[in-house]
Amino acid sequence: EPGVEVTELKPADQIVDYMMERILPDLPYAAGDEVAVLVNGLGGTPLEELYIMFRRINQILEEKGIKCVYTKAGECATSMDMIGASISVLKVDEELKKYLKMPCHTPFISQPQL
Repeated sequence: EPGVEVTELKPADQIVDYMMERILPDLPYAAGDEVAVLVNGLGGTPLEELYIMFRRINQILEEKGIKCVYTKAGECATSMDMIGASISVLKVDEELKKYLKMPCHTPFISQPQL
């Protein structure tokens, strides 16, 4: 599946800014919200680059007064021979925060009890 746009290589912060400018107005998210963030590598992107992306995501959320209460960065849903990443942001309440801390073992994601 093609992405939204094909463009020249840009700095990570600029790419994250572009992505978050489209994600945050979609729900919309507002100051005081609590969110979970998944930075998913598509298979050919090093983990260090995913962490760089998350650093910028967290800066943007903090600037907007949005608190990130759960994070995951890594290869959860990969694609054959693809370089890149996806960002997922989920607004959470007390019930969802409880479930995000529970152990799970699936083909998509695994984690111990948090």
